[in-house]
Formats: sequence, structure tokens, C-alpha cells
Amino acid sequence: MPDRGGGPTGPRIRVGRPSRRIRTLLTTLGVLAALAMLFVMFAGFWTDWLWYRSVDYSSVFTTTLGTKIGLFAVFGLLMALAVGTNIWLAHRLRPPLSAMSMEQQSLDRYRMSIAPYKKWVLLAVTALVGLVAGASAAGQWRTWLQWVNGVPFHQKDPQFHKDIAFYTFDLPWYRFLLSFGFAAAVLSLIAAALVHYLYGGLRLTSPGHRATAAATGHLSVLLGIFVGLKAIAYWLDRYGLAVKSSGLKSTDGWTGLRYVDANAYLPAKTILFIIALICAVLFFATLWRRTWQLPVIGFGLMVLSAVLIGGLYPAIVQKFQVQPNEQAKEAPYIKKNITATREAYGIGDADVQNYKGNSDLTGKDPEKLRAAVNSTASLRLLDPNLVSPAFQQEQQVKGYYQFPSTLDVDRYKVDGKEQDTVIGLRELNLKGIPERNWINDHFKYTHGYGAITAKGTTTDKAGAPDFTAKSLPTEGLFGPYEQRVYYGEKTTQYSIVGGPQEELDYSSDKGERSYSYKGKSGVNLSNPVNRAAYAVAFGEPQILYSGAIGKGSRILYHRTPKERVEAVAPWLTIDGDAYPAVVDGRIQWIVDAYTTTNGYPYASRTTLGDTTADSLTTGQRAVVAQQNQVNYIRNSVKATVDAYDGTVKLYQWDEKDPVLKTWMKAFPGTVKAKSAIGSALMDHLRYPQDLFKVQRELLSRYHVTDSETFYTGSERWEVPDDPTNTKGNAVPPYYLSMKMPRQEKQTFSLTTTFTPKNRTNLGAFMAVDADAKSKDYGKIRILKLPSETSVWGPRLAQGKFNSHTPVADQINIWKKGDSEVEYGNLLTVPLDGGLLYVEPVYLRGAGSNYPLLKKVLVNYGDKIAFRDTLDEALDEIFGSKTAPAKPSEGTQKPAPSQDPTVKQALKDAQDAFTAGQKALENKNWAEYGKAQDALRDALDRAAKAEAKAAEKSGDKGGDKAGDKGSEQGGKPGS
Repeated sequence: MPDRGGGPTGPRIRVGRPSRRIRTLLTTLGVLAALAMLFVMFAGFWTDWLWYRSVDYSSVFTTTLGTKIGLFAVFGLLMALAVGTNIWLAHRLRPPLSAMSMEQQSLDRYRMSIAPYKKWVLLAVTALVGLVAGASAAGQWRTWLQWVNGVPFHQKDPQFHKDIAFYTFDLPWYRFLLSFGFAAAVLSLIAAALVHYLYGGLRLTSPGHRATAAATGHLSVLLGIFVGLKAIAYWLDRYGLAVKSSGLKSTDGWTGLRYVDANAYLPAKTILFIIALICAVLFFATLWRRTWQLPVIGFGLMVLSAVLIGGLYPAIVQKFQVQPNEQAKEAPYIKKNITATREAYGIGDADVQNYKGNSDLTGKDPEKLRAAVNSTASLRLLDPNLVSPAFQQEQQVKGYYQFPSTLDVDRYKVDGKEQDTVIGLRELNLKGIPERNWINDHFKYTHGYGAITAKGTTTDKAGAPDFTAKSLPTEGLFGPYEQRVYYGEKTTQYSIVGGPQEELDYSSDKGERSYSYKGKSGVNLSNPVNRAAYAVAFGEPQILYSGAIGKGSRILYHRTPKERVEAVAPWLTIDGDAYPAVVDGRIQWIVDAYTTTNGYPYASRTTLGDTTADSLTTGQRAVVAQQNQVNYIRNSVKATVDAYDGTVKLYQWDEKDPVLKTWMKAFPGTVKAKSAIGSALMDHLRYPQDLFKVQRELLSRYHVTDSETFYTGSERWEVPDDPTNTKGNAVPPYYLSMKMPRQEKQTFSLTTTFTPKNRTNLGAFMAVDADAKSKDYGKIRILKLPSETSVWGPRLAQGKFNSHTPVADQINIWKKGDSEVEYGNLLTVPLDGGLLYVEPVYLRGAGSNYPLLKKVLVNYGDKIAFRDTLDEALDEIFGSKTAPAKPSEGTQKPAPSQDPTVKQALKDAQDAFTAGQKALENKNWAEYGKAQDALRDALDRAAKAEAKAAEKSGDKGGDKAGDKGSEQGGKPGS
């Protein structure tokens, strides 16, 4: 009967086809849309290739891309074949259609609808699972490269006596293969079961047999494969116990076997492995027996065994064998954990020595101690965490320059003598450009200019940094060098240089100076294909047609040192703090990089982001690797990034590290030998802060090598909070040139302190030799104080300082003038069995943009000095020629704050402050300026009068008062 289209009686309605013109237009639009999508995909690939080629690391790009493509293709094809073959096989094994049951009749419509498209459905399903599996496998490129290139550690774990490389390189790959096998088996089982059900091989509601013999055999084989893989998983789980994290009383981050693991879980896994193998054989046997009776019984036995043997039995062992005498049972395993952890974090050779911490001057020669201070440490008064505003105010020069909020500490020779130096680069600040537009942002303002340095141990008369390299262009310390900074920590935008549009080099009294980039960095934009690709990649169409781009134009991007090193060495973990150094006439960013793994047996894990956080990482500097969990770390690579042309160089630093050797095999030619490091660069290499912070966190527990003491936790330390920070973050480590006990001379060091757990007194002092030229580079020395001796910790010392009467009086005077007091880094130095605390005190006056060093706090034993200079404070502490300390409260002398001159000066200061506030309300700026001058003059008179009164009081107090010193501060731990 003909189809009438519109209904039983209605006429057929013809729908007209689109005209040829419309069809051509639609086809053209479709082709153009497809080409546009392909070009967008091509642009990302092409710009990446161009960038890697521009930095001479194209092998990293090709190796990484080739590995990803290979894994994607192989595992995607394997998954597609596994699932597709089982779908095809299930279809081939379908039973002939006989008398149709109600169940089969309801499925018939689905069979009929799929029938014309069976091949396409098969292709679609296999392609989908292949793409998903391939994408997942491509993400395992690091695991594959480590497995195929792995080198031995030549160290064996204490339980299974396998080389450490098995756990770090082999086991992760085996686990991936196992997970892939499980996924393939499960997907194949689901797909085969659905096809068998669709074509009658499986029946859910029909009477008779639930499955045909063919379906039973097919599905049994797949179940046998799944159970066989489970057997392999049980076997690998045995080795996984060595890298398993678990809890143990009085410990954190425990990794490795415990008593219950070695004596319950380990034999249980072996038994379950055997049971799973037997169960798998029973499933395979259904090919002949055609019944699921035995396999189902075997599978049930395996599940029951997993519950009883793998769960209940270990719980019984833990409850009735371990808990009643946990310390004795766990002692051998704690010892293994201690040994492995100390080795994995490079802290096994830490030199722990007892240190009395007694700073009593009784019976000692104060003059000799005073002289020993200078030979013991170069006490840095310029805090790199506070003086950035001073650099900004004094050396910014133009609003479109900036310095980082936290400067760096390095060593340079000043007057022929190596000295701790604070350094910062004058980088570009786009927000300070007078007029923002595309040309200015990316063509005109392209680079910063110059490295600014200041002495670390002294300031000028006003308390500002004593600059040794300053001005624009910079003059002083370095002599002639390439000062332009195209690559820096603050340089995040792209720039287009070297073309028709000239750049602003710098501006001076003689006017603006232009410049055109001469370096070979960046990607050439003369090619129109390159321009189009970058226009798409950066979402900026002007790159394609702008007249400012022409012959010689190059685009610079990925401009931060951390970003560049991460790109050329994606297998490294980058330190959070790159620092600049002027080396052989060039500014080089020095970047520390680490090799890590979380598969070191028995070594406890730590989270890098948490361990490396301190009071400076709250917005001032980066945190390394965020939430990466590791249990092995080495500073294996020192990298440099040229600030002018962006050249990245990687140097092998740890020549024994097997993880680095593995990556060097995977990426040959990318890492230079350690011998390639020049002497000029070696002068500026140092021990990295983030590694030191990881090690100090582990040493707070693992300085103990005795398993009993470790278990009780009685000797646990913690990193104290920063006493100068109100947010409760950990105190940062400090670079300082100093001499530890048993050392012959000062060396550039990285230092920190510990306090006992939940206490404020000092528990230990730790320093590492940070000078790369030193034969003891990386040597960790710990001074452990007696637990019964109460020596001030950093926060307690700060509290004593703040409550010391002369300090409190002076702070109150400053605050009455609306000045802001800022405490610098609290430095701790071991000295003759005691500990010397030194803290610079900065004052940010009303209306001032930056703090100035005004006072220095010094403590040794029960004496506190608060003087204008470090020398004066040290002289007071050790009873030298300048005035002795303030007499104790028991002395019958009036406090300096009661001196008539001081009182009058304070009254004048209050009057000046009131006048200034009134002038401020009336917006009378001239009167306000006069009031501020009067306020400063009054405060200066008050400070001088107070000091003079203190001198008189000290002289009249006699020797007794001088010996007692400033007892208001209290003795340590009082």
C-alpha cells in the first residue's frame, strides 16, 4: 500500500530540497568551521614546538610527545581490541532463535533496530573505550620512562631484599598494567554479558537454563582472567606493604611494615594469592565442565578468606599481640623506618652534638667574648623580608619598575672581602606604565633594568640600606655588565621585540633612551603562519595584522625562571625561590630543582606544600610543589636562566642520585655535567631553602635514632612560630655567615631553631653548610640543648624583649608619633656554650613609605641590650667601654623615663602630635610639615636624654648593678 505521507486520506506533501547555492554555502561553511577547529588545535601544538626549539630543548618536546602518543596508541588499541573482540565473540556465540519467550520478544525490537548498524555500533564502542584508555595511559608517560630507563639504587629494602629501584621505578608501572588489565577485563565482561543477553545467550526470567554453554564458557574465561589478575594484585600487595602509609602511636606519616603487616598481612596476602589462583583455574575449567558450581564455590571461598584472613586475623593480632606490648613489638620496624627515612631525605649524616646552652658570664672574660662575636658570625642587620620598600623608594626611579617583596641574600666581595649582601632586580611593573595600551604593554615597555645590592651587616646613618650597587643604570659593585632584565620573577606578560617598534630602554635626566632587542631568545614572527598561530594561541588578533610586527620581530613568553625550568625539565620539582646573581657580566637566575619519589620503602612521607610553608610563603614567595607527597628528595639539579636572553642550563649537582640518572637516560643531553659549572657561578650557588625546610621538619622527629625514644616521643621537637609574625606561621630559615662549634672559620650557612613539642624554650639549633665551594657543603650540624635547661626559644625571647623596660618605653614613644615598629629577623648564634640573639628593630615613621633601622636588640644569658648600633649593644652586653646595662629594679635609682628632660621632651612630642593632627584636619600641609619636624625633634631629644640618664644611673649603681645587668628581662626560662 503506497505511503500517503499526510495520513490515510491526505495528499502527499513534498518537501523541496535546498537550492544548489544554499547547499554549496552550507558545505563551505562546514568545511571552514572544521578547518578553523583543526587550526586551533594545530596552533597549540605548533607554538609549543616553536618555543621548545627556541630554547634548544626540542628533544624534551619530542620525547614527551612521542611517549604520550605511543602509550595512547598502544593501550588504546589494546583496550579497543579486548572489548571489540569480546563483543564480536559474544555475537558469534549467540544461540539460534527458536521459540521466542516473552523476554526474547521484548528484546527483539532492540535487535532489529541495531541489526543494520552492528558494525558501526561495534566501531563506536571500541573507539570510545580505546580513546578513554589511551588518554589515561598517556598520562603515565613519567611512569613508563622511569620503568624503561630505571637504574639501580644499589640499596636493598630490609624486608624483601629487593633493590630500591623496584619500588620507585618498577612497582608503579606494574600497578598501572594491573589496573589496565582490570579495566579491560571488567569492560569486556560487561560488554560480552550485554551481547549474550541481547541475543539470548543469557536469560533472566525465562524458564530452563539461564545461560547457554557457549555463554557460560565465554563469561567464565573472562571471570577467570579477572580473578587471575586479583591473584597478581595480592602478590604485588605484599611488596606494597613496604611503601604503605599507616598510623602508629606517637608517630606521624609512618611508612613501611609494622609488626602486624609482617606477621599477619604478609602471610595473608600469600595465602590469598594461592586461593585466587585456584579460583581462576576453576573458572577456566568451565570450558570443559560447562557449569559454574565449582567456580562459584571457589569465588565465595576467596571472598570469605579475604574477610577472615585479610581482615579479621590481622585485627586479632593487633588487638591481642601488639597492643599489650606495642613498644617492644614495633621496635625493630621503627628502627627500619628511622634508617630508611634518614637516608631518603639526606639527613642520615646529620651531626648531633650536645650543647649546654648556658650563657652565664660569671668567671668568663667579657672582652674576649666580645672579640669572639665578630669571628663567630657576620650578624646581618638588613632583613631581606623588610627592606624591599626601602629599595622601592630609593632605587625604583620610575613607577614602571618594581622589586620583589622579599629580597635575596647572596655573597659578594666588597673591598676584597666576601660579605653577605642583599640583592634585588629592578623588574618591569606593567601597572606603573603611565598609559596602558597594547603597544605600550607588549612592545614599548619590555624589560627591567639592573641589579641593586646593599650591605647585609650595616646601614647608612639614617638606618636605610647601604647600597653597593645603585642608580639607573646601576653603578658600583659589579662593574660593566648586561643590565637589561627580560626574564624575571615578576615578568609574566609576553613581549614582542626586535622588530620595527623600538623599546624604551630606560629614562634619565637626558630623556628616554630607545633600544632594540639583540638576543636570540623568543620565536620569530616574520613567518605569517607563526603569527597566525600565536594570534590564536594568545587570543590576540592584532598579532596577525599589526604593523608594529615585521622583520626581526620575536615574541618572548614563559618568562619567569621557575616557569622556564619546569617547561624544559617537567620531571623536576622546582624550588619556590629563584634568586639572581651577576655572573661573568650577565644576570643569571639560579634555580634549585629536586628529584623526588614517593616509593622509597620504609621512608615516611611528607607533603611538600605543608612542609615548606612558613611566614614568608603567605603571599611573598612561592610554595614548592603544593600538595605533592614524597618520601625521597634530592637537590640533584642546579639550573640557571639568563635574565637577558632566557637561556636555560641544567647542571647535574648530585652525581650519585639514581633518580636523576634515570631521567638523564630518558632525556639524554638535557643535563650538563657538574664539571661544566664555572667558578664564577659556583661562588653564588647555595643550599636551597625548601630542601632545608623539608629536612628540618623530618629532623624534628628523626634526630632520634633510638626506637624506644622515638616511640615515646619524649624528644620530639617542632619548628617554632615566627615571633615577628602575628599569623602563627613557622619561622623561616635564615642565611648567615657564621661558625658553628668545631668549625675553624665562618661559612655561609642556613640556620633554624627548634623548640620542644608544645613548649617555648629552645630545644636545638640547626645549621647546614650552604656554601657550594665548601668541602662540607650540605653538612647538617645540630646543637641539642639539655631537656632540663630552659633557654629562651624565639617566641619567648621576643616576649622578653618586648617586656624589657627600655624597649617598652621607646616603643611607646614611637607609637605616640603614629610610627609603626617592625621587627627584623631574629638571628640566633651559638657563642661559647651559650646563645646570642640579635634582632634589628625598624621604624616606619608617620608619612614614610619604608622602615629604617633604628635600634638593635641583643640578648646573651640574662642580659638584654637595646642600642642604636650593633656594636653599642654588644659592648653593653659584654661590659665594654660604652655604658653598661640598665640597673635592676631593686636599685634605688629613678627610671630614665622619670628624668625631667625626658618628661619635657615627651610633652613636646605630644603637643607636636596634637598640632599635626589639627593641621591634618584643616588640610594645612605647611603646618602639618612643621608639626612633624617638631615631633621628630622632640622624640630625638627624648631618646638622647633617656640614654644619658641610663648612663648616669649605671655609673652610680656600681659594679654590682653592672654585673647583674638588665634583670627585668628575667633569666632564660624564668
